[in-house]
Amino acid sequence: MHAPQAKFSRPTWAQARKDMVGTSLGSSRLWFTVAEGIVTEIYYPRIDIPQIRDLGFIIADGQGFWVELRRLGNYRINLPGHYVPAVEIIHRHPRFTFTLQICPSQRRDVLLLRYQLEGDANLRPFALLSARLGGDAENNLAFVGEHNGRRVLWAEQGPFGLALMAGTETGADAWERCSAGCSEESDGWQDFNRHGCMTWEYDSAGPGPVALMGELPRQGTLSLGFGTSKGSAATLALSSLYEDFFETWDAQCRAWEAWFEKCDLPDLPCDLRQMLALSGTVLKVHGDRTYCGAMVASLSVPWGEDSQSRGGYHLVWCRDLVETAGALVAMGYHEEARDVLRYLIATQQTDGHWLQNQWLGGNAFWQGIQLDEAAFPVLLASSLRECDALGSIQCTDMVKRALRFIAHEGPITGQDRWEEDSGVNTFTLAVAIAALVEGSMFLEGEAREFVLLLADNWNARLEEWTFVTDTLLARKHGVKGYYIRVAPEDVLVHEGAHAEHVLVKNRTHDPNLQADEQVATDFLQLVRYGLRLASDSCILDSLKVIDKLLKVDTPNGPVWHRYNGDGYGEHEDGSAFDGAGCGRGWPLLTGERGHYALLAGEESLSYLKAMAAMTGTGGLLPEQVWDSEPIPARHLSSGKPSGSAMPLVWAHSEFIKLCYSRALGYPVDQPTITWNRYQGKRPEINRELWGPQYRPRQIRTGNLLTIALKAPALVHWGINSWQELQDTDTRNTGLDIYVADLPVSHLKTGDSIQFTFFWLDQEKWDGNEYEVQITE
Repeated sequence: MHAPQAKFSRPTWAQARKDMVGTSLGSSRLWFTVAEGIVTEIYYPRIDIPQIRDLGFIIADGQGFWVELRRLGNYRINLPGHYVPAVEIIHRHPRFTFTLQICPSQRRDVLLLRYQLEGDANLRPFALLSARLGGDAENNLAFVGEHNGRRVLWAEQGPFGLALMAGTETGADAWERCSAGCSEESDGWQDFNRHGCMTWEYDSAGPGPVALMGELPRQGTLSLGFGTSKGSAATLALSSLYEDFFETWDAQCRAWEAWFEKCDLPDLPCDLRQMLALSGTVLKVHGDRTYCGAMVASLSVPWGEDSQSRGGYHLVWCRDLVETAGALVAMGYHEEARDVLRYLIATQQTDGHWLQNQWLGGNAFWQGIQLDEAAFPVLLASSLRECDALGSIQCTDMVKRALRFIAHEGPITGQDRWEEDSGVNTFTLAVAIAALVEGSMFLEGEAREFVLLLADNWNARLEEWTFVTDTLLARKHGVKGYYIRVAPEDVLVHEGAHAEHVLVKNRTHDPNLQADEQVATDFLQLVRYGLRLASDSCILDSLKVIDKLLKVDTPNGPVWHRYNGDGYGEHEDGSAFDGAGCGRGWPLLTGERGHYALLAGEESLSYLKAMAAMTGTGGLLPEQVWDSEPIPARHLSSGKPSGSAMPLVWAHSEFIKLCYSRALGYPVDQPTITWNRYQGKRPEINRELWGPQYRPRQIRTGNLLTIALKAPALVHWGINSWQELQDTDTRNTGLDIYVADLPVSHLKTGDSIQFTFFWLDQEKWDGNEYEVQITE
C-alpha cells in the first residue's frame, strides 16, 4: 500500500547544534553528525552532499505511552578517547535507559549503530529515518522491501540509494513491523502522534520528503548503507552487519590514535589539552576524500530545523579553509596543509581570485568577491615555505595571479570578511598587505618591487581610510578616535565619505548608521600581522570603544559581537534567524582577542578557558553563543551555543592556534616577512603611488610619484599648470600593472603636477586630466 502524501510540506534539516561529528580514516566515504542524542545529517560520497535529515528512535509500550528520544533531552555523550569520533549516547527516562553506540565502517560506506534498551519490559524501540538523498527532499522514494531474504528499509533518488538493515545479537533479521511514509502526513512520527502506537504499515512512499520506520527488539545493531542504488546500498549494509561491531569500534579507535600520534601538544591544563585534541579531530573530520584538501566550514545547516537551504555550511570558503590549514600547520600536519594548498591552486579563478564559497568541485554557490579570500592562499604558501614544508608544490603562478588581482582591485573589497558590505576594511586590508609582502618572495625584479611599494603605501594610508576622530562616539567614550567597521569606497576619492550611510544587513529595519558610527573587532588583525603595535594609541582607543559596544560578559567568559547593529543571530525572543535577527557573540572573536592579549604582554589562558566553556554537550565550538537572558523553552543559556552552526571549524582552528601561540609567545600564524618589514609601525614612504584604484590628490614634499595603470600608456605630464611638459612611457611590472616614475621630489610645497594618458592598446587619449598637489 502506498502512503498518503502531504498536501503541503516544508522539509527542513536537523538542528545545527551538533553533539559530535565523525568519519572513519579508512576508504569509507561517509561522514555522520549527532545532535539531540541521535544521528542527524549523514554525508556521502562527498562531504558536501547530505543524504538524510536524521535517524532517531521512539520508545513505546503499545498502550499509548511513547517518547521520542531527541525530544527527551536527558542524555550523556561519551567518547572512547578525547579525540576519537566513535560515540556512545546514554538516554535516561524514569521507565528506561537507552544506550546507543555509533561508529562508521572503515572500509564501507556504512554507519553502524548498536543499541540496547533496558528497564520496563513492556517497552520496545522503533527506528525513524528521514531521507534527504542528494540533499534534496522533493524527489525521494521510500520502500519497505526484501534483499536476499532479509527485510530492508530503502530510499532512493537519482544516482543515490540508502538501505537500513537490522540484526539481532545472533545475526538474525531484527526488523518486525515496518512502514514507509511521507513526512508531515504518513510518517512514523505522525502515526504515534495520532494513535499513541504504530498502526501504519505502508510499503512505499513518495516522491517527495519521505521517512521510514521499523519496530525492533530491545537489543541489536542497525546498519545504514549508501550506494549508487538501493540494491548496492543494501549489499554494503548487510556486509557490515556481519562485521563484529566491537571490532569495527576498535578499528576506529586505532586509526584515530595513530593519526593523533603525530601531533605534539603544548603544555596546557588537562581540560584544555583534551579540547585541543578534540579540535584537531574536528578539523580532520571536515576534510573530503574525493577532493583531497577541500574542507567544509561545518557539517551543519545553521538553524537547520527552520531551514530548507541546499547549501548550509557544507561548502568551501577559501578564508575558512586557509584558517583551518594554518591550524593544521601549527599541529604539525604539513601533508594535510599541502593538500589544502593544492586544492586552492586547482580552484583559483583565471583572474586570480577565489569564489566566495563553492561546492567541492569548484562550482560557485554565492557570487560575492572578497579581497581577503584572494590573499589568504598566498599566506598559506608562505607559511609552508617558512617552515620548509612546501615540498615540490609549484605555486609561483598562483601567487602571481592572486597578487595581480589584489593589485587591480584593492584596497577596496566587494565584501568584508562577514560577506556583507563593500569598501575598505581593516581585517581585509591587513590580510591583503601581508599577502603582498609574503608573496613578494615568490616574485622577482619589477614585480617584487611593485607589490612591496603597494603594500607600503596601503599600510601608510590605513588610518587615513579607516580611522575617524572627534566623532560623537569618540567623545562619548573619551577617546581621540577609532577604526571603523568599513569605510565606503568613496573614501578613496573624496573627504567626508566616513559620514556616508553604510547598510547593516540581516536586520528587519536598517538602523541607519553612517560609517563612522559602526565599529568592529576587525582592526585586531593589524596587530596580529605586525602592521601595528598592541600599544599603538589608535589600537588602544579602538579597544575601549569595542569593549563598550561589542563585548558581553557571559557566565562562561567574555565574548564579542562582530559589529554594532549586527542582525545575524536569533531574534530577541530566541526564535531562529530567518534572514533577520539580532547578532550574537562569536567564540572565535574571543580567540582573536586572546591573540591580541598575548601580543600586549597579557596572559591569554583566560580566553582559552572562556572558549572551552562555551562548547556544547560534546565539546564542540559553535559559531555563536546566546548572550542574553536564558530562554529554557528554546534551550538557550547565556554563554552557551545558540542555534547557529556547530561545530564551526574556523572557531576550532582559532582555539588551536591560540593554544600553540601561547606556547610560542607570539601568533603561530604570524606572517614572518611582514612582521620583520613593519615591526608594528606605520611605514615612512618616500615613493607615493597613484593608482590603480587609489588616486591621492596630495603627496608629501620630497617624495617620488609612481603612476600605476591597468593598461600600457604614455603619461603626458607637466608641473604648475602644465609647464615643463614631458612624456614618460609605462613599463610592465609583470602583473599587468604598468608603471611610470615621475621625478618630482624636487618640487616644493604648493607646487602641483598635472597629467593625462595616451592608451597604447586603444590608440586614444584618456580624455581626463588629473592633478596632484605637493604638501608638507
